[in-house]
Amino acid sequence: MKRVLGALIVALFAAGAAVVTWPQLLRLEREFPFAQAVSLRPLLVGGFAAIALLFLLFGLARRIRAFCLWIAVISLVAAGTGAGILATRGLGAETLPAKDAESIRVMTWNTAGPATDAETIAETAVAMQADIVALPETTMETGRAVAVAMGERGQPMWAHVDRYEGPDTWDANSTALLISPELGDYAVIESEAGGTSNTTIVPSAVAMPVDGDGPIVVAVHAVAPRTSAMDGWRSDLQWLADQCASDDVIMAGDFNATLDHMARLGVGDADLGRCHDAAKQTGNGGIGTWPTALPAPLGAPIDHVMATASWKPTGSVVLSSLDGSGSDHRPLVVQYTRR
Repeated sequence: MKRVLGALIVALFAAGAAVVTWPQLLRLEREFPFAQAVSLRPLLVGGFAAIALLFLLFGLARRIRAFCLWIAVISLVAAGTGAGILATRGLGAETLPAKDAESIRVMTWNTAGPATDAETIAETAVAMQADIVALPETTMETGRAVAVAMGERGQPMWAHVDRYEGPDTWDANSTALLISPELGDYAVIESEAGGTSNTTIVPSAVAMPVDGDGPIVVAVHAVAPRTSAMDGWRSDLQWLADQCASDDVIMAGDFNATLDHMARLGVGDADLGRCHDAAKQTGNGGIGTWPTALPAPLGAPIDHVMATASWKPTGSVVLSSLDGSGSDHRPLVVQYTRR
């Protein structure tokens, strides 16, 4: 009887480890609580490694050795699988190639409203030579201040914003988008909440080129997958996938989702709609952009820069040097060249 019970526990543990490590197996990657668990995949890897070590120690007792060894082996397999997934997505690239006339740079940074001042944002964007800057949780007032400060530093930008009505104290109601005049004139299309013409609870800004040959630019902010907002979160990801349906699109912002959550939302080999994740393509797909309270290798890569196949990413960097600036997100910068 004890052997049967032990075998049942081992089988249930193996099934649980498989689903937590790869919830896509049963299409649970956007379901509670698996969506939340897989968000911090590095911590899952560490947790399974700790379980393996603990049960190896327990296995020194002869009477439960077989049971403990099975748990340890399953845990090691789960930890190794998770680590392998992170490794294939990229465990860190620290440099960008030199920028030339054919290159553009895209920066995204969820600024957490007043937690990050306009001067810091502008200094960072200018230092990174950004041509497109997506700023979730940034008001029009701050976005304009950033554009002015960048112009004073020799890098003029047009400032756009999409905003929902709501409490003035909640800066998540606004998403700012800065675009270099060198890409042409842009206009943000009119939108409304509800997942029909925008994301559901917090806004994303969709900028269309009025003239010039620049891409459609989407500054993204999807709602976080809290238990009370799961339907809205899933709707947001589907809406974002739908925005990446044409040939020339660049999306950047706080997706509140990792690549695991985007399974089955890509077309062909793309990650979301027809967009490909630049960090994954350039060696940073496993590096966390949130929260700054955790070291970047242990965090969740929920901020992304994506583009259609018209754009080739040549480098990316997650900026950890600004972890003390106020925001709980790290900036992500990507360099592209047009194919």
